[in-house]
Amino acid sequence: MKIFQAEYTISAVSPKQYPEALEPEIALVGRSNVGKSSLINKIINRKNLARTSSQPGKTRTLNFYHINEAWYFVDFPGYGFAKVSKEIKSQWGKFIDQYLHEREQLVGIIQIVDMRHPPSADDLMMHQWLESIGVPYMVVVTKADKISKGQRFNNMKIIKNDLKIHPGVPMITFSAQTGEGKDDVEAWVEKLVQ
Repeated sequence: MKIFQAEYTISAVSPKQYPEALEPEIALVGRSNVGKSSLINKIINRKNLARTSSQPGKTRTLNFYHINEAWYFVDFPGYGFAKVSKEIKSQWGKFIDQYLHEREQLVGIIQIVDMRHPPSADDLMMHQWLESIGVPYMVVVTKADKISKGQRFNNMKIIKNDLKIHPGVPMITFSAQTGEGKDDVEAWVEKLVQ
């Protein structure tokens, strides 16, 4: 997949702020600090279009990135880390649930988990949510360069078992540093946005 254009479009917290275009959207969900922004930047070959933050949990909106003037990446707020009130977390839950269940442009979801750790309770809950909404999704296991080859197999097995990933769901190892897994993620996205 050749990316010739990518731009940040809008940060939104309600449907009236979403782009009006009827172009396909791929959502990225995962814990804070799991590497969602790094994955976006690697796929679009840009250093920092999607901002990575030293303060986990800083993204509090749905951030839309328009790609090739044809489709969008939608970066979700990271879950499980942000130091915000229960009220704000409950508001997030509402607009995220609404987006996932009602957005007709949503054609695929990438759940991102960290290879170094077993899935958290929030990862498990998000995975069950994805199972229930019937939109194609894949699991991308990031930070593959930060773990020894010997440990990888074991950690991948734990992630697969904990999340109860079905045989038909792609599970890709990924490194924003080395580019490992980039082609596989691109191929999956390309199929859905065409």
